Amino acid sequence: MTSSCAIQEGFEISPRFRQTVEERITRLERDAAHDETQIERLDDIDHIRRHMRLVTAQRAEALRMRIFLDRARTRLPRPMIQL
Repeated sequence: MTSSCAIQEGFEISPRFRQTVEERITRLERDAAHDETQIERLDDIDHIRRHMRLVTAQRAEALRMRIFLDRARTRLPRPMIQL
């Protein structure tokens, strides 16, 4: 769990890490949409329920990651040192 102090202070992440998280969010949302369309092909009610839980978990994880990115600041790249 995060403390309220850490939430108020915020934190920085690297541009590369931000891009990785954004790509993961995109994959989770795309996979959730695809998995949701596959539900109509399933016959067994238990399989349908498990598949719906999978879709819910994918969307919840994508939302959790979006909230993380909203709270994070992207660290500016270090200045290039001329030699």
